[in-house]
Amino acid sequence: MAGLSIILFFAAIMIAFLCKNNIGVIAMAVGVIAVRLFGLTDKDLISYISTSLLTTLVGITLLFAIVTNTGALDLLARKIVALAGKRIWLLPILIALTGFILVAIGPGGVPVLAIIPPLAVSIALQTGYNPLMMALIGITGMLSGRFSPLTPEGNIIISAVADTGATYFANPAIMVNTLLTSIINCLILFFIFGGHKVKAPVNYEETKVTEKFNKKQWAALGGIAAMLILIIFCGVNIGLAALCVASILLIFRVADDATCIKAMPWATIMMVLFVGALLKVVDAVGGIDLMTNALASVMTKNTATPLIGLSAGLLSLVSSALSVVYPTMMPMCGDLAAQVGGVNPVALMSAVAAGGALAGTSPMSTGGALIMGALGGEMKEKYTKEYQNKVFLQLLLVSGLNLVILLVCAAVFYNPIANLICSAAALG
Repeated sequence: MAGLSIILFFAAIMIAFLCKNNIGVIAMAVGVIAVRLFGLTDKDLISYISTSLLTTLVGITLLFAIVTNTGALDLLARKIVALAGKRIWLLPILIALTGFILVAIGPGGVPVLAIIPPLAVSIALQTGYNPLMMALIGITGMLSGRFSPLTPEGNIIISAVADTGATYFANPAIMVNTLLTSIINCLILFFIFGGHKVKAPVNYEETKVTEKFNKKQWAALGGIAAMLILIIFCGVNIGLAALCVASILLIFRVADDATCIKAMPWATIMMVLFVGALLKVVDAVGGIDLMTNALASVMTKNTATPLIGLSAGLLSLVSSALSVVYPTMMPMCGDLAAQVGGVNPVALMSAVAAGGALAGTSPMSTGGALIMGALGGEMKEKYTKEYQNKVFLQLLLVSGLNLVILLVCAAVFYNPIANLICSAAALG
């Protein structure tokens, strides 16, 4: 059943792609067949539709539909582009650096995921860069910042280390390992998507922006700040926080509610939720366990670090990295290192950290879903059904590429860097 579930999952994607249908609709139809084959029920299938992800997608895409409707995001993007001028090669670096800083100062990955994709897409549309590439670079730039001691993710690592009774100086080593991985990843994405072919503007004067934000635009941008305050300081769910702020902006007529609701990428929301439900079926009958157990069975001191990163990535496809992958797998690293021998537990933690985050670019995960939402919200007419399916597959392939890059990085330098930093910290 586990093997058959994996075959059905990829068959649904291929059928939708070849027939040019919404992948979510096909996935749900396959899910109806799958639950009968595997002894599950329709009620199970419906329960696998993530209400949490639905709330997040609806809240975030509605809020940014309002921001886009006022013209605030477009103007902000044009001002950032104007600052770069002829040095447009700076823009991918700036979006990655912005993601890193916003995450590292405390909120962690989830709140910042709401901001970076729409801003990155808007900047890309102003310059000729591939909008998917810019969004991916923005999210990838966030990677290392997630493991700052100030973030929720960083505190999970601190707790995991404390539970082992040892001091591994984990956070600095993990941040260095994941920073190097994210830089390599961003460079590969930049060249794969043709970023090096984009030319600077011929007339720099044309890129200058003298227009100022009006009252509605300031209110819309203030709404983003208000959402972050609700999430970080009040503990409100990201989707509910976005919905609360969006409702206030609509009440005060910052934008027209009918126009903004119509502008939301409903086809993308359906796709992400329904494909995610089918993946949950795969998980329920052991498909994910089949793959992770196969990886665990071949772990040695040379393969343990890359393979635990791959396992974290696979688990992240069907669960939250922050609430499931990190709390579950970080505490395992000490015992696993002792069993395998010759492996620094911080290297294993680095691989879990990177794997859980990098798989988040999958269209079934929050990061990939918000990228699709940003593309649908910003590109409107250009975001056709065919283009949407193409982006879905590209995100799926990129998440796979991310894990391949992780495998190489983890095998080459995670253990040496962890040994070096932990030894230096211990001596200091």
